[in-house]
Amino acid sequence: MTRIFGLLAAALCGTAGLAGAETPVERGEYLVRGPMGCGNCHTPTGPDGPEMDKEFTGTLIWDGPDFTAWSANITPAGEIAGWSDAELARAIREGIRPDGSLIGPPMPFTFYRHLSDTDLAAVVAFLRTLPAIPSDNPKSEYRIPLPPAYGPPVEHVADIPRGPTAEYGAYLAGPVAHCLECHTPMGPEGPMIETDLGRGGFEFPGPWGVSVAANITSSEDGLAHYSDDQIKRMITEGIGAEGEPLRPPMPFPYLAKMTPGDLDAVVAYLRTLPPLPDAQ
Repeated sequence: MTRIFGLLAAALCGTAGLAGAETPVERGEYLVRGPMGCGNCHTPTGPDGPEMDKEFTGTLIWDGPDFTAWSANITPAGEIAGWSDAELARAIREGIRPDGSLIGPPMPFTFYRHLSDTDLAAVVAFLRTLPAIPSDNPKSEYRIPLPPAYGPPVEHVADIPRGPTAEYGAYLAGPVAHCLECHTPMGPEGPMIETDLGRGGFEFPGPWGVSVAANITSSEDGLAHYSDDQIKRMITEGIGAEGEPLRPPMPFPYLAKMTPGDLDAVVAYLRTLPPLPDAQ
């Protein structure tokens, strides 16, 4: 884990003298407030939308038969204030708190485990800059057993070269934006990524009614009939091919902040998903 923050220090030194160069904090802000959409779960939402005066202070995100989940306050007023950078990084990527306890769903650890070291360090660096906003949220309650861990310890994840490529799009749609978590059916052990990747069908109840995740594979039931521009509009504006509004919890306001190159990469990747029919 110390390797991650060695990379962060090197990045800080390497960008300090370059006018206009992206700093780790700037990269972290882009990820957190952009494609990662952290505020979609960590910021309370009122009748008029996200309550930005309470940004990242946590909120109720799921209340069902299996668990009632409250997202954490991830400002410096929350419990992370007492954690080291390495401990916070481990919590984000592996779901393990400094005391060894496990963070439960719906945090997308299946995908966050593959965040690159430098992006993870950038996220931590940005979170440290947030204003400290106190909140008084209850603890999550899990009525199902949690696993001892979400996998073996993660030692190192290399960067994926940035560019409008399917390879980088797979990184953005997977570890970063975790699109495939919501758009893949859930099995007893989480998203069925080995057999049903991108097939859709997962249901999200909320004030909007019940949203059903769409099939985003390259099949006839999925994106085969849509142009790249139509797909981009769905992702960033929440507008369907016929002009119909799409519903939450798709984080349209966050995905709208993606750079054009990153959006091109995501679409390029989605075109490569093996065709699957809609989940039944």
